[in-house]
Amino acid sequence: MFVARAQNNALAAGLIVLATVFIAGTTLMAKALGTQTLGAPLPALQISHGRFLFAFMGLVAAATVLRPALERPHWGLHIARTTFGWGGVTLMFASVAFIPLADATAISFLNPVFAMMLAIPLLGERVGRVRWSAAALALAGALILLRPTPQSFQPAALLALGAAMVMGMELIFIKKLARRENPFQILLVNNLIGLGLATCAVLPVWQAPNAQQWAVLAAIGLCMAVAQTCFVNAMARADASFVAPFSYSTLIFAALYDVVFYGTVPDAVTASGACIILTGAIWLALREARVKKPVPRPHTAV
Repeated sequence: MFVARAQNNALAAGLIVLATVFIAGTTLMAKALGTQTLGAPLPALQISHGRFLFAFMGLVAAATVLRPALERPHWGLHIARTTFGWGGVTLMFASVAFIPLADATAISFLNPVFAMMLAIPLLGERVGRVRWSAAALALAGALILLRPTPQSFQPAALLALGAAMVMGMELIFIKKLARRENPFQILLVNNLIGLGLATCAVLPVWQAPNAQQWAVLAAIGLCMAVAQTCFVNAMARADASFVAPFSYSTLIFAALYDVVFYGTVPDAVTASGACIILTGAIWLALREARVKKPVPRPHTAV
């Protein structure tokens, strides 16, 4: 029988930040696949299919070694979560092929704000003034990074906005599942269902990738599997409204990747937006550290 994990805000925040390192990496690789960087561009549906295919293969390999205890999954919640997740990641991969990586990341990562708002009616979470203020501060930083230029508001930018809304709903279902099932089981079932959805969707647009593209598709899947592992474990250890603002760290890593792989040095606008986002997350973390920690509950290892 699944036993809920003990609440640990510091660990949850660290896991979320680590997840963003890999998530930013997947968007960078998706941009390379969706443009002519590695050959003929691959459709977004094919990139998301590769993401689920190789993530599922990695999790199956881990399951054969770890042999985790699995229980009967809540199929309704899993299907809803995976549908939103597949839709969100496909929209995100589509957007980065047409607009700058930093712009797409900034728009799509409005999803923690949607998730925090949805957590109130759907999860019954109480969001105090500090969390509202920290989320608002992080949102302000994201809006600065967005840069309201004509390029940012191309039709493709709406794909990233749609990804933010859809993934905001996914966060809610992740939290519901985290209260019921083992994180590894959540990931395994999620990627199994996602692979089925992605396979059906990719058939009409499938094209043969070259060797480099296959390697990058595999890297996207494995990086996403690691990110999901961190993310689901974080959601099991803290309120969704607490961990959500830390997801903005993806914007920071996306900017760093731009420097390393594209030679794009962040300007004053990028630096100021990043500092505001970090200020909001740090403020929230320090405030939570002063709150009396709940009594740990027995929990099982992942």
